[in-house]
Amino acid sequence: MSTTFLPNDVRWLDPDEERAWRAFRRVMVAVQTGTARDLAAIGLSEADYEVLSTLSERPGHTSTLGEQADKMGWSRSRLSRHASRMEARGLLRRDPDPADGRGCLLVLTAQGMKALEDAAPAHLASVRRHFIDRLEPRDLAALERIAARMDEQA
Repeated sequence: MSTTFLPNDVRWLDPDEERAWRAFRRVMVAVQTGTARDLAAIGLSEADYEVLSTLSERPGHTSTLGEQADKMGWSRSRLSRHASRMEARGLLRRDPDPADGRGCLLVLTAQGMKALEDAAPAHLASVRRHFIDRLEPRDLAALERIAARMDEQA
């Protein structure tokens, strides 16, 4: 393999690090693929579910577009386009943001709450099937410690 396109100071992964990285990627892909497929079977995308569940936890079932985009790791424009599709399906509505004349508030509708309530049991069963039930309590605790370390470095 030619590495002429890389700078000389690249820290290559050693074999253990590469195996761990690839294992992590396989887990992420397997869990995301399984849960996304199960959500699609009930008419929602992962992003739909994330928006609905997040809004359901917020006071007044409302969030600014910016807060929601940050939570999802999306750009505002990407979330705005997705919110337009969700709004067309009656799952949420947009209201003007009184604190930001250029922004908007995403508000969970009664139809969106019903969709979330209907989807939640199937989604939780999917999370259990593709993730939780495959791990032991010590594995879950290790994942929590790893996530906390990642949060510290962010």
